[in-house]
Amino acid sequence: MCGIVGFTGKHEAQDILLAGLARLEYRGYDSAGIAFFKDNGDHISMRKTAGKVKDLAAICDEENNSTCGIGHTRWATHGGVTNANAHPHRVGSVVLIHNGIIENYHELVSEYGLQKDLVSETDTEVAAALFNKMYNGDPIETIKKTVPLFVGSFAFCIMFKSHPGEIYAVRNVSPMVAAFTEKDGAFIASDLTAFVDYSKDYFIVPEYHILRMTQDRIELTDLEGKEVKPEYLKVDWDVSAAEKEGYDHFMIKEIHEQPNAIIRTIGGRIHGDLPDFKDDGVSDDFFEGVRDITIIACGTAMYAGMVGRTFIQNKFGIPVNVAIASEFRYERPVITDETMVIVISQSGETIDSLEALRLARKYTKKTLAIVNVKGSSIARESDAVLYTHAGPEIAVASTKAYSVQVAMMYLIGCKLGLVSGRTTEAEMKEFMADLKKVPDIIKSMLTIESKVDKLTSRMTNAEHAFYIGRELDYTLSMEGALKLKEISYIHAEAYAAGELKHGTIALIDEGVPVIAIASQSDVYSKVISNIREVKARGAYVILISKDAKITDESVCDVHLQIPKVRDELAVFASVVICQMIAYYTSIGKGLNPDQPRNLAKSVTVE
Repeated sequence: MCGIVGFTGKHEAQDILLAGLARLEYRGYDSAGIAFFKDNGDHISMRKTAGKVKDLAAICDEENNSTCGIGHTRWATHGGVTNANAHPHRVGSVVLIHNGIIENYHELVSEYGLQKDLVSETDTEVAAALFNKMYNGDPIETIKKTVPLFVGSFAFCIMFKSHPGEIYAVRNVSPMVAAFTEKDGAFIASDLTAFVDYSKDYFIVPEYHILRMTQDRIELTDLEGKEVKPEYLKVDWDVSAAEKEGYDHFMIKEIHEQPNAIIRTIGGRIHGDLPDFKDDGVSDDFFEGVRDITIIACGTAMYAGMVGRTFIQNKFGIPVNVAIASEFRYERPVITDETMVIVISQSGETIDSLEALRLARKYTKKTLAIVNVKGSSIARESDAVLYTHAGPEIAVASTKAYSVQVAMMYLIGCKLGLVSGRTTEAEMKEFMADLKKVPDIIKSMLTIESKVDKLTSRMTNAEHAFYIGRELDYTLSMEGALKLKEISYIHAEAYAAGELKHGTIALIDEGVPVIAIASQSDVYSKVISNIREVKARGAYVILISKDAKITDESVCDVHLQIPKVRDELAVFASVVICQMIAYYTSIGKGLNPDQPRNLAKSVTVE
């Protein structure tokens, strides 16, 4: 949560900060602010307001010659959405911005007598007050002395009044990336999209290391004062990937990007028509001796994991458990050294998934990360990592990340099936040939976008909606319901269609939308029977199936046909429809699907 950006260099800072914050707004949009050294002297000026980055821009100076500043866009954790609670926070000689949560801020206020310095309700201002209390004129010594006092997660960018032109940073868990160019200067942000226009080379700021930025250099030291050389990475996607490129919203753009994202994910991992991860540095040995699998994830990534579980368990007979990361980390893990633990996270920084990974590594050496962001914490701390290569995903509601995560689970499942002898090369070559057709399957679904748009006119006034299906369709239904609820604010739930009679059908009333997915051949007739049950009670039924024509029109109100693909791959077609239903319902209600209320893209606080 929250977006951080900082710049000191050879250009005016204000425009760089505002542009960076606009790109980071998906990380939080309750309030925003900037701080800068006025006229490049030792006075720090601030502009901040509740609202969005555009509201901040409206109160900024038309001309601002400062070349050093920091900016922040907030997702509220401590304290309401007010001007006072917006970042940056200033106490005495210190101005800072913060991503994370200081868990012991109450104790720090009491122990160090900070109450008199506080005007907000935030834990961040407590941190600023503590840095100020410890400040002895030497920023680095002050940071060394103060940082060990904090309990929790944090990414701080700090400016000290007596050190104009300098920015200091330190972090624990919460992500920060940085870059330096001779031409422009030094950049820091919670996400490299904030400064990708200026540099495609960047590095992850290591935990508990102090970064000092000036217009001429970046210096990195550990808490003992030892200089550390940053390990630079390179952006592997085009800068335009972080722009809307003519689309009304990032979400619909990212829905349309799914075919190419799938190509990038599976393209280099099918050699000789078989799954192969050697180019990722993951040999077949890593998949040997796996007795069972535990998948750990949150939200959309967890639902992708559930598709993976159903696929792997049903096709290869390997036991698979899917654990909610926030629960797993407080339970006794039922894993052994023969368990493969797969952690799925788009950002690679999801705090619950990261902590769950750290727990799992105490029990097994077979931890595998599926992430999208190079060098992210989960990627670095796993025994092996597979990057999805989806490119940046800006919309809060995840779309292309889900599809590539499912594709990756299929590749992993097929590799496990081969290595364990539970399938044959001939079978897997046939499956890989069909998997390569997924991008075209998704393209065919995008052609019915206008039809989906029209049908959602019946959804916009709904208070409740239900998604039903069996087997893989049920796991997909969970993701469909999540998409609808998070961007349209319609209460939506997914149910296994066979469970309707065990209580859920009591919720069905006249006109309630039910999205029914029936793509699994062995249970098709069963699902149709379940659909008839809800239709008989007045539901407005949208049926997603492979049928070329519905002979009995009484079974549904709208039919959306998906291609006649093998059952395991139908999920890729059906999910595109579910994504578009959610998107156009949100649009129909006059909402912004990219920035749903109360949500932020990357969950880096517990």
